[in-house]
Amino acid sequence: MGVRNKKKLKRLNLLDMSNHERNELIKGVREKLRQKTAEAKLWQSLLEAENLTINGNVVYKSNQPLHGFKL
Repeated sequence: MGVRNKKKLKRLNLLDMSNHERNELIKGVREKLRQKTAEAKLWQSLLEAENLTINGNVVYKSNQPLHGFKL
């Protein structure tokens, strides 16, 4: 997660939008928040795992450094 430049953020006035536009915007924001929450839960579960196996290959064991897995 990076720090955002506050000057570059686009500000929207919800009162000036039509109901349809406002609803679409809110739906989009909710979906992004759901995705971020799911991703955070996934990363948390990976951090708590003792062994991590991908396609039958062990890429992490609790007593060894991470190997074979690149972001």
